[in-house]
Amino acid sequence: MSSREGNSGFRLALVGCNHRSATVETRERMAFTPEQALSAAGELCVRGIVAEAMVVSTCNRSEVYGVASGNSADATEALESFFLAFHGMEAEQANGRLYRHSGTEAVRHLFRVAAGLDSMLLGEAEILGQLRDTYGKALERGTTGPVLNRLFQAALEVGKRVRTETELGTRPVSVAFAGVKLAESVFGELAGHSALVVGSGAVATQVIDHLRRREIGDLRIVSRSYEHAENLARQFDAQAAGWDYLESLLEWADVVVTSVAGGVTVVDRAMLEKSMTARKGRAVFIMDLGVPRNVAPEAAEVYNVYLYNVDDLGEIVERNRHAREAEIPSAEALVEEHVGKFEAWRNSVEAVTLIEDLRRQLHEERRVFLREQERTLEHLAPEQRAAVEQLTENLVERILKGPAKRLRHTPGLRERIEELEILRDLFAGREEQN
Repeated sequence: MSSREGNSGFRLALVGCNHRSATVETRERMAFTPEQALSAAGELCVRGIVAEAMVVSTCNRSEVYGVASGNSADATEALESFFLAFHGMEAEQANGRLYRHSGTEAVRHLFRVAAGLDSMLLGEAEILGQLRDTYGKALERGTTGPVLNRLFQAALEVGKRVRTETELGTRPVSVAFAGVKLAESVFGELAGHSALVVGSGAVATQVIDHLRRREIGDLRIVSRSYEHAENLARQFDAQAAGWDYLESLLEWADVVVTSVAGGVTVVDRAMLEKSMTARKGRAVFIMDLGVPRNVAPEAAEVYNVYLYNVDDLGEIVERNRHAREAEIPSAEALVEEHVGKFEAWRNSVEAVTLIEDLRRQLHEERRVFLREQERTLEHLAPEQRAAVEQLTENLVERILKGPAKRLRHTPGLRERIEELEILRDLFAGREEQN
């Protein structure tokens, strides 16, 4: 490995898709389960594709972040190839559905995500907690490092500030809230109606809370973990049921909301056809908040089954955006403030790394030069040779002292780090030259 390959500054790369770039059908093909996200990040690091990695996957986005040395375009291309291979997709299938960012644009993108500016529901409440949980798990697994740690800690700070210093976070709107609002648009008031919530995670919990606030009548919770369902039932004055009761409960509920992780279908067309026979055709509203989807899409063809997924929340999304648009400039200003802070830190790290790279390369040149002058120096006594070696070492440090000082103290110089990168090429190590 050459000196430059081992010690050059870091390059941040991002590849992903979201609700703007891809439909729910495509997003579910590109989704990662929590364990897959950790596994993929680990594989990226083990295979040396990047030095640090992290995968963010929610109902509206799947994104892979990586930190590598060398060219950022190469790192982004490598991440994209891995992303597609992981999901068994060809490049043609993802054409136009993936976005790619590097450097400052990748930083800005993540900060906007944390601020709720890139969400389907402007200022949504869920994304910041999802980022916090995802980062915490990646940190425990050891796939992050100094760059991603700094980046995601800064992102969490941006998200917190936007929610406390602007009105974007006032009366936060979530996917769970939007799903319940959609149910209200179908039934009117939910009081007196029956509801079944399938799942016991964060989104399911929020759905249950919103249903209770609207005085839903009979409320039942089904989860693969009966203990989790029972805990939620006690908290919200509902009834818990074992997973084996799911099919029979479909015959009973007016409103069914699913939010189950794992990418599996939990309600299929045959189940609903059977339940609709028992219901004698009585209509049922189903809100599938899972990505990948929990309810088979063809179930919508069953008579009086009204099936919606997260991409069907358009009208609520638009109302939410219009109500909050005035706060976007304030939130964007906070994002830009923190982008500037992160870039200042990055430039500082790059400057130090640049000087260290030059130091290693110049000292290597010094050692090679002394070996080439072996015959000239062979007549010198040991102490004289030691003095020559010390003098040449002092000369290298003296050459570097001025540039290092100017990098630390000259305003604006570190911000021109891309120009300074030319020095790496001018002083390229011998291995690269050969």
